[in-house]
Amino acid sequence: MSMKREKTQYPGVYYIIQKKLGSAALERVYYIFYRQGGRDSKQIEERVGRESEGMTAAKANAIRADRARGKELNNKSKREAAEAAKREEEGRPTIERLWRLYDETNAARKMRKTDIGFYTNHLAKPFGEKAPDELVTLDIDRIRIKKLKTLAPATVKHILSLLRRIINFGVRKGLCPQPDASRLHFTFPKLDNQKTENLTHEQMSAYLAALDAEPDQNAVGFIRLVLATGIRKGAAMALRWDDVDFERGFITLRGAFAKNKKTDRIPLSKAARAILEKVERLDSPFIFPGRNGGQRADFKRISQRVRDRAGLPKDFRPLHGLRHVFASWMASTGAVDLYTLQKLLTHGSAQMTQRYAHLADEALQRAAAVAGEVFQRVTGEKAEVIPFRKKRQA
Repeated sequence: MSMKREKTQYPGVYYIIQKKLGSAALERVYYIFYRQGGRDSKQIEERVGRESEGMTAAKANAIRADRARGKELNNKSKREAAEAAKREEEGRPTIERLWRLYDETNAARKMRKTDIGFYTNHLAKPFGEKAPDELVTLDIDRIRIKKLKTLAPATVKHILSLLRRIINFGVRKGLCPQPDASRLHFTFPKLDNQKTENLTHEQMSAYLAALDAEPDQNAVGFIRLVLATGIRKGAAMALRWDDVDFERGFITLRGAFAKNKKTDRIPLSKAARAILEKVERLDSPFIFPGRNGGQRADFKRISQRVRDRAGLPKDFRPLHGLRHVFASWMASTGAVDLYTLQKLLTHGSAQMTQRYAHLADEALQRAAAVAGEVFQRVTGEKAEVIPFRKKRQA
Protein backbone atom coordinates (compact mmCIF):
# COMPACT_ATOMS: atom_id res chain seq x y z
CA MET A 1 0.00 0.00 0.00
CA SER A 2 1.37 3.39 -1.04
CA MET A 3 2.07 5.88 1.76
CA LYS A 4 1.94 8.85 -0.61
CA ARG A 5 0.79 12.08 0.99
CA GLU A 6 -2.22 13.66 -0.70
CA LYS A 7 -2.82 17.39 -0.25
CA THR A 8 -6.15 18.87 0.80
CA GLN A 9 -7.52 22.37 0.28
CA TYR A 10 -6.19 23.27 3.75
CA PRO A 11 -2.49 24.15 4.18
CA GLY A 12 -0.75 21.75 6.54
CA VAL A 13 -3.46 19.09 6.21
CA TYR A 14 -2.93 15.95 4.14
CA TYR A 15 -4.11 12.36 4.04
CA ILE A 16 -2.79 8.91 3.19
CA ILE A 17 -4.86 6.11 1.67
CA GLN A 18 -4.79 3.04 3.91
CA LYS A 19 -6.88 -0.06 4.56
CA LYS A 20 -9.66 0.20 7.08
CA LEU A 21 -9.02 -1.58 10.33
CA GLY A 22 -10.24 -5.17 10.02
CA SER A 23 -11.29 -4.71 6.37
CA ALA A 24 -9.85 -4.76 2.86
CA ALA A 25 -11.64 -1.49 1.97
CA LEU A 26 -9.62 1.71 1.67
CA GLU A 27 -10.04 4.98 3.53
CA ARG A 28 -8.33 8.29 4.21
CA VAL A 29 -6.16 8.78 7.27
CA TYR A 30 -5.63 12.49 8.00
CA TYR A 31 -2.40 14.10 9.23
CA ILE A 32 -1.47 17.65 10.11
CA PHE A 33 1.73 19.78 10.05
CA TYR A 34 2.12 22.80 12.32
CA ARG A 35 4.51 24.80 14.46
CA GLN A 36 3.70 25.55 18.07
CA GLY A 37 5.49 28.65 19.27
CA GLY A 38 6.34 30.60 16.11
CA ARG A 39 8.41 30.10 12.93
CA ASP A 40 11.57 29.21 14.81
CA SER A 41 9.88 26.38 16.71
CA LYS A 42 10.11 22.74 15.70
CA GLN A 43 7.61 21.53 13.11
CA ILE A 44 5.22 18.88 14.43
CA GLU A 45 3.58 16.14 12.35
CA GLU A 46 0.67 14.19 13.84
CA ARG A 47 -2.06 11.82 12.82
CA VAL A 48 -5.49 13.14 13.83
CA GLY A 49 -7.91 10.43 12.71
CA ARG A 50 -9.41 8.08 10.17
CA GLU A 51 -12.24 8.73 7.77
CA SER A 52 -14.14 5.80 9.34
CA GLU A 53 -13.85 7.54 12.70
CA GLY A 54 -15.58 10.63 11.34
CA MET A 55 -12.48 12.65 10.57
CA THR A 56 -12.62 15.10 7.62
CA ALA A 57 -10.21 17.61 6.14
CA ALA A 58 -12.16 20.47 7.74
CA LYS A 59 -12.04 18.88 11.20
CA ALA A 60 -8.33 18.19 10.78
CA ASN A 61 -7.78 21.83 9.88
CA ALA A 62 -9.64 23.01 12.99
CA ILE A 63 -7.55 20.70 15.19
CA ARG A 64 -4.39 22.02 13.50
CA ALA A 65 -5.38 25.61 14.26
CA ASP A 66 -6.12 24.84 17.95
CA ARG A 67 -2.85 23.01 18.45
CA ALA A 68 -0.82 25.68 16.69
CA ARG A 69 -2.29 28.29 19.06
CA GLY A 70 -1.68 26.02 22.09
CA LYS A 71 -5.41 25.75 22.73
CA GLU A 72 -5.26 21.97 22.44
CA LEU A 73 -2.42 19.65 23.47
CA ASN A 74 -0.55 17.81 20.78
CA ASN A 75 -0.46 14.01 20.76
CA LYS A 76 2.87 13.82 22.58
CA SER A 77 1.69 16.21 25.28
CA LYS A 78 -1.54 14.24 25.61
CA ARG A 79 0.40 11.02 26.10
CA GLU A 80 2.63 12.67 28.68
CA ALA A 81 -0.38 14.13 30.47
CA ALA A 82 -2.09 10.72 30.47
CA GLU A 83 1.01 9.06 31.86
CA ALA A 84 1.36 11.74 34.53
CA ALA A 85 -2.29 11.32 35.49
CA LYS A 86 -1.78 7.56 35.70
CA ARG A 87 1.25 7.98 37.94
CA GLU A 88 -0.65 10.41 40.12
CA GLU A 89 -3.59 8.01 40.37
CA GLU A 90 -1.28 5.15 41.32
CA GLY A 91 0.24 7.31 44.05
CA ARG A 92 -3.07 8.75 45.17
CA PRO A 93 -3.69 7.93 48.84
CA THR A 94 -6.99 6.10 48.49
CA ILE A 95 -8.44 4.27 51.47
CA GLU A 96 -7.76 1.02 49.59
CA ARG A 97 -4.06 1.84 49.19
CA LEU A 98 -3.73 3.04 52.78
CA TRP A 99 -5.50 -0.10 54.02
CA ARG A 100 -3.09 -2.39 52.16
CA LEU A 101 -0.09 -0.55 53.58
CA TYR A 102 -1.63 -0.50 57.08
CA ASP A 103 -2.40 -4.23 56.94
CA GLU A 104 1.09 -5.04 55.67
CA THR A 105 2.85 -2.85 58.24
CA ASN A 106 0.79 -4.23 61.14
CA ALA A 107 0.57 -7.84 59.99
CA ALA A 108 1.37 -9.20 63.45
CA ARG A 109 -1.56 -7.51 65.22
CA LYS A 110 -3.95 -9.78 67.12
CA MET A 111 -7.13 -8.55 65.41
CA ARG A 112 -5.84 -8.79 61.83
CA LYS A 113 -8.33 -11.45 60.72
CA THR A 114 -11.21 -9.42 62.15
CA ASP A 115 -9.93 -6.22 60.53
CA ILE A 116 -9.71 -7.92 57.13
CA GLY A 117 -13.34 -9.03 57.43
CA PHE A 118 -14.49 -5.57 58.52
CA TYR A 119 -12.66 -3.83 55.68
CA THR A 120 -13.65 -6.30 52.96
CA ASN A 121 -17.31 -6.53 53.93
CA HIS A 122 -18.05 -3.00 55.11
CA LEU A 123 -15.45 -0.42 54.05
CA ALA A 124 -13.98 -1.43 50.67
CA LYS A 125 -17.04 -0.71 48.54
CA PRO A 126 -18.13 2.69 49.93
CA PHE A 127 -14.68 4.12 50.67
CA GLY A 128 -11.99 2.12 48.84
CA GLU A 129 -11.56 4.47 45.86
CA LYS A 130 -11.82 7.67 47.89
CA ALA A 131 -8.96 9.61 49.44
CA PRO A 132 -9.29 10.74 53.08
CA ASP A 133 -9.64 14.40 52.06
CA GLU A 134 -12.67 13.44 49.94
CA LEU A 135 -14.58 12.08 52.93
CA VAL A 136 -16.96 14.23 54.95
CA THR A 137 -18.81 13.70 58.21
CA LEU A 138 -22.01 12.87 56.33
CA ASP A 139 -20.29 9.82 54.79
CA ILE A 140 -19.49 8.52 58.27
CA ASP A 141 -23.00 9.25 59.54
CA ARG A 142 -24.60 7.42 56.62
CA ILE A 143 -22.60 4.22 57.05
CA ARG A 144 -23.15 4.28 60.82
CA ILE A 145 -26.91 4.58 60.41
CA LYS A 146 -26.97 1.93 57.68
CA LYS A 147 -24.89 -0.63 59.58
CA LEU A 148 -26.79 -0.16 62.85
CA LYS A 149 -29.87 -1.60 61.12
CA THR A 150 -28.24 -5.03 60.90
CA LEU A 151 -25.19 -5.03 63.19
CA ALA A 152 -24.61 -4.61 66.91
CA PRO A 153 -23.44 -1.15 68.05
CA ALA A 154 -20.11 -2.59 69.21
CA THR A 155 -19.48 -4.09 65.75
CA VAL A 156 -20.30 -0.80 64.02
CA LYS A 157 -17.95 1.00 66.39
CA HIS A 158 -15.14 -1.41 65.49
CA ILE A 159 -15.78 -0.87 61.76
CA LEU A 160 -15.64 2.92 62.08
CA SER A 161 -12.62 2.69 64.37
CA LEU A 162 -10.79 0.68 61.70
CA LEU A 163 -11.52 3.37 59.10
CA ARG A 164 -10.19 6.05 61.45
CA ARG A 165 -7.08 3.96 62.19
CA ILE A 166 -6.39 3.59 58.45
CA ILE A 167 -6.62 7.36 57.93
CA ASN A 168 -4.47 8.12 60.99
CA PHE A 169 -1.90 5.61 59.70
CA GLY A 170 -1.73 7.47 56.39
CA VAL A 171 -1.26 10.80 58.19
CA ARG A 172 1.50 9.45 60.46
CA LYS A 173 3.38 7.95 57.51
CA GLY A 174 3.15 11.15 55.47
CA LEU A 175 0.98 9.48 52.82
CA CYS A 176 -1.94 11.89 53.10
CA PRO A 177 -2.69 15.21 54.79
CA GLN A 178 -4.55 15.43 58.07
CA PRO A 179 -8.28 15.67 57.24
CA ASP A 180 -9.93 18.97 58.13
CA ALA A 181 -11.71 18.44 61.46
CA SER A 182 -14.47 20.82 60.36
CA ARG A 183 -15.27 18.50 57.41
CA LEU A 184 -14.61 15.03 58.82
CA HIS A 185 -15.72 13.94 62.28
CA PHE A 186 -16.39 10.41 63.59
CA THR A 187 -19.44 9.85 65.77
CA PHE A 188 -19.50 6.34 67.25
CA PRO A 189 -22.54 4.39 68.47
CA LYS A 190 -23.13 4.55 72.19
CA LEU A 191 -22.34 1.26 73.91
CA ASP A 192 -23.40 -0.32 77.15
CA ASN A 193 -20.13 -1.93 78.19
CA GLN A 194 -21.20 -2.67 81.75
CA LYS A 195 -21.79 -6.36 81.13
CA THR A 196 -20.19 -8.09 84.11
CA GLU A 197 -20.23 -11.87 84.25
CA ASN A 198 -20.29 -13.69 87.57
CA LEU A 199 -20.78 -17.24 88.78
CA THR A 200 -22.76 -18.60 91.68
CA HIS A 201 -21.12 -21.12 93.97
CA GLU A 202 -23.05 -23.89 92.22
CA GLN A 203 -21.91 -22.69 88.80
CA MET A 204 -18.33 -22.43 90.01
CA SER A 205 -18.42 -26.00 91.27
CA ALA A 206 -19.75 -27.20 87.90
CA TYR A 207 -17.12 -25.16 86.09
CA LEU A 208 -14.24 -26.55 88.14
CA ALA A 209 -15.56 -30.08 87.56
CA ALA A 210 -15.59 -29.39 83.80
CA LEU A 211 -11.98 -28.25 84.02
CA ASP A 212 -11.02 -31.45 85.85
CA ALA A 213 -12.67 -33.52 83.11
CA GLU A 214 -10.48 -32.08 80.35
CA PRO A 215 -7.72 -34.44 79.15
CA ASP A 216 -5.22 -31.64 78.35
CA GLN A 217 -4.49 -30.30 81.81
CA ASN A 218 -1.65 -28.11 80.52
CA ALA A 219 -4.19 -26.16 78.46
CA VAL A 220 -6.58 -26.20 81.40
CA GLY A 221 -3.80 -24.56 83.42
CA PHE A 222 -4.19 -21.49 81.21
CA ILE A 223 -7.90 -21.22 82.06
CA ARG A 224 -7.25 -21.79 85.74
CA LEU A 225 -4.59 -19.06 85.76
CA VAL A 226 -6.97 -16.53 84.17
CA LEU A 227 -9.60 -17.42 86.75
CA ALA A 228 -7.15 -17.23 89.66
CA THR A 229 -5.48 -13.94 88.65
CA GLY A 230 -7.96 -12.07 86.44
CA ILE A 231 -5.27 -11.25 83.86
CA ARG A 232 -6.33 -10.63 80.27
CA LYS A 233 -6.13 -13.58 77.88
CA GLY A 234 -3.65 -11.77 75.60
CA ALA A 235 -1.29 -11.18 78.51
CA ALA A 236 -1.68 -14.79 79.66
CA MET A 237 -0.87 -16.19 76.21
CA ALA A 238 2.25 -14.00 76.06
CA LEU A 239 3.52 -15.17 79.47
CA ARG A 240 7.05 -16.61 79.49
CA TRP A 241 8.66 -18.58 82.26
CA ASP A 242 11.09 -15.75 82.94
CA ASP A 243 8.11 -13.44 83.57
CA VAL A 244 7.33 -15.39 86.74
CA ASP A 245 9.45 -14.61 89.78
CA PHE A 246 8.78 -17.60 92.02
CA GLU A 247 11.27 -16.37 94.61
CA ARG A 248 9.87 -12.86 95.12
CA GLY A 249 6.29 -13.81 94.26
CA PHE A 250 5.42 -11.63 91.25
CA ILE A 251 4.26 -12.04 87.65
CA THR A 252 5.43 -9.48 85.10
CA LEU A 253 2.91 -8.56 82.40
CA ARG A 254 4.80 -7.26 79.39
CA GLY A 255 3.74 -3.87 78.07
CA ALA A 256 3.94 -5.05 74.45
CA PHE A 257 0.91 -7.26 75.10
CA ALA A 258 -0.92 -5.03 77.57
CA LYS A 259 -4.02 -3.07 76.67
CA ASN A 260 -2.46 0.17 77.92
CA LYS A 261 0.99 -0.80 76.52
CA LYS A 262 2.52 -0.49 80.00
CA THR A 263 4.46 -3.19 81.80
CA ASP A 264 2.79 -4.18 85.11
CA ARG A 265 3.45 -6.59 87.94
CA ILE A 266 0.85 -8.56 89.86
CA PRO A 267 1.35 -10.74 92.95
CA LEU A 268 1.92 -14.46 92.47
CA SER A 269 -0.82 -15.80 94.71
CA LYS A 270 -0.72 -19.27 96.26
CA ALA A 271 -3.37 -20.43 93.80
CA ALA A 272 -1.45 -19.07 90.79
CA ARG A 273 1.79 -20.61 92.07
CA ALA A 274 0.14 -24.01 92.47
CA ILE A 275 -1.32 -23.81 88.96
CA LEU A 276 1.99 -22.86 87.33
CA GLU A 277 3.91 -25.54 89.23
CA LYS A 278 1.66 -28.19 87.69
CA VAL A 279 2.17 -26.93 84.10
CA GLU A 280 4.64 -29.09 82.19
CA ARG A 281 7.68 -27.15 81.00
CA LEU A 282 8.15 -27.74 77.28
CA ASP A 283 10.97 -26.71 74.97
CA SER A 284 9.63 -23.18 74.64
CA PRO A 285 10.06 -19.87 76.48
CA PHE A 286 6.27 -19.57 76.65
CA ILE A 287 4.33 -21.09 79.55
CA PHE A 288 1.43 -22.01 77.27
CA PRO A 289 3.08 -22.40 73.85
CA GLY A 290 1.41 -22.98 70.51
CA ARG A 291 2.71 -24.87 67.52
CA ASN A 292 6.48 -25.23 67.20
CA GLY A 293 6.92 -23.61 70.59
CA GLY A 294 5.73 -20.18 69.45
CA GLN A 295 3.17 -17.96 71.11
CA ARG A 296 -0.27 -19.52 71.09
CA ALA A 297 -2.99 -17.71 69.16
CA ASP A 298 -6.03 -18.59 71.28
CA PHE A 299 -7.73 -21.01 73.65
CA LYS A 300 -11.15 -20.56 72.10
CA ARG A 301 -12.16 -24.18 71.53
CA ILE A 302 -11.26 -25.57 74.93
CA SER A 303 -12.65 -22.56 76.80
CA GLN A 304 -15.98 -22.81 74.99
CA ARG A 305 -16.11 -26.56 75.55
CA VAL A 306 -15.55 -26.15 79.29
CA ARG A 307 -18.18 -23.41 79.48
CA ASP A 308 -20.76 -25.57 77.70
CA ARG A 309 -19.92 -28.69 79.73
CA ALA A 310 -20.42 -26.68 82.93
CA GLY A 311 -23.85 -25.58 81.70
CA LEU A 312 -23.05 -21.87 81.78
CA PRO A 313 -25.13 -19.47 79.63
CA LYS A 314 -24.08 -19.19 75.99
CA ASP A 315 -23.49 -15.46 76.36
CA PHE A 316 -20.91 -16.06 79.11
CA ARG A 317 -17.63 -15.05 77.52
CA PRO A 318 -15.46 -18.13 78.02
CA LEU A 319 -12.23 -16.28 78.86
CA HIS A 320 -12.94 -12.59 79.42
CA GLY A 321 -15.87 -13.60 81.60
CA LEU A 322 -13.44 -15.30 83.99
CA ARG A 323 -11.71 -11.96 84.50
CA HIS A 324 -15.03 -10.52 85.66
CA VAL A 325 -15.62 -13.54 87.90
CA PHE A 326 -12.24 -12.99 89.57
CA ALA A 327 -12.97 -9.30 90.12
CA SER A 328 -16.52 -9.92 91.35
CA TRP A 329 -15.45 -12.54 93.87
CA MET A 330 -12.61 -10.33 95.13
CA ALA A 331 -14.94 -7.37 95.60
CA SER A 332 -17.56 -9.55 97.28
CA THR A 333 -15.18 -10.68 100.02
CA GLY A 334 -15.00 -7.20 101.47
CA ALA A 335 -11.31 -7.79 102.07
CA VAL A 336 -10.18 -6.11 98.86
CA ASP A 337 -10.80 -2.39 98.36
CA LEU A 338 -11.47 -0.98 94.88
CA TYR A 339 -8.06 0.67 94.64
CA THR A 340 -6.31 -2.64 95.26
CA LEU A 341 -8.66 -4.37 92.84
CA GLN A 342 -7.82 -1.76 90.22
CA LYS A 343 -4.13 -2.62 90.60
CA LEU A 344 -4.79 -6.37 90.45
CA LEU A 345 -6.76 -5.93 87.22
CA THR A 346 -4.17 -3.46 85.83
CA HIS A 347 -6.98 -1.04 85.02
CA GLY A 348 -5.76 2.28 83.70
CA SER A 349 -8.33 4.26 85.71
CA ALA A 350 -10.52 3.83 88.78
CA GLN A 351 -13.60 4.38 86.63
CA MET A 352 -13.09 0.99 84.96
CA THR A 353 -13.19 -0.73 88.35
CA GLN A 354 -16.36 1.08 89.50
CA ARG A 355 -18.57 -1.61 87.97
CA TYR A 356 -17.67 -3.80 90.98
CA ALA A 357 -18.45 -1.09 93.56
CA HIS A 358 -21.90 -2.47 94.34
CA LEU A 359 -20.34 -5.79 95.34
CA ALA A 360 -17.99 -4.01 97.73
CA ASP A 361 -21.03 -2.17 99.14
CA GLU A 362 -22.82 -5.47 99.72
CA ALA A 363 -19.74 -6.75 101.58
CA LEU A 364 -19.90 -3.68 103.82
CA GLN A 365 -23.60 -4.30 104.46
CA ARG A 366 -22.87 -7.89 105.45
CA ALA A 367 -20.15 -6.68 107.79
CA ALA A 368 -22.57 -4.18 109.34
CA ALA A 369 -25.16 -6.91 109.82
CA VAL A 370 -22.61 -9.14 111.58
CA ALA A 371 -21.61 -6.22 113.83
CA GLY A 372 -25.28 -5.67 114.63
CA GLU A 373 -25.80 -9.28 115.64
CA VAL A 374 -22.75 -9.17 117.91
CA PHE A 375 -23.98 -5.94 119.48
CA GLN A 376 -27.40 -7.50 120.10
CA ARG A 377 -25.90 -10.57 121.80
CA VAL A 378 -23.63 -8.47 123.98
CA THR A 379 -26.24 -5.96 125.19
CA GLY A 380 -29.35 -8.02 124.86
CA GLU A 381 -30.90 -5.19 122.91
CA LYS A 382 -32.24 -5.31 119.39
CA ALA A 383 -29.93 -3.44 117.10
CA GLU A 384 -31.15 -1.59 114.04
CA VAL A 385 -28.87 -1.87 111.03
CA ILE A 386 -29.19 1.08 108.67
CA PRO A 387 -28.87 -0.14 105.05
CA PHE A 388 -25.81 1.16 103.28
CA ARG A 389 -26.68 3.60 100.52
CA LYS A 390 -24.30 4.65 97.83
CA LYS A 391 -23.76 8.35 97.41
CA ARG A 392 -25.14 9.68 94.24
CA GLN A 393 -22.45 10.81 91.87
CA ALA A 394 -22.66 14.45 90.90
